[in-house]
Amino acid sequence: MQYDDNGIFAKIIRKEIPANIVFESDNVLAFEDINPKAPVHILIVPKLPVATVNDFEPDHAAIIGELVLAARQIAKDKGIDEKGYRLVFNTLDDGGQEIYHVHLHLMGGRRMAWPPG
Repeated sequence: MQYDDNGIFAKIIRKEIPANIVFESDNVLAFEDINPKAPVHILIVPKLPVATVNDFEPDHAAIIGELVLAARQIAKDKGIDEKGYRLVFNTLDDGGQEIYHVHLHLMGGRRMAWPPG
């Protein structure tokens, strides 16, 4: 899948459209999902233009780690770190990916069901 430099996440990263940003570093931006599936639902995106998990390369390992560490910090900041939370990467159509900019979902604040839909 081709990365769209004019996609909504790219525009949020460039601050061309507003978002409720909860975390930002040099490489990562996190903001509240506008259609939350849990009381806490944050999208954590690399600032690097990568369309899907399949497009990550070995030299992206540090950025992938930063996404997870950002999730850990946000979970703590939101007070869900001790009861639990879910991290999800959706990949391609069958995986439920709707926006082709890699993003990690952080969801919590309620008990998560399994299996997910």
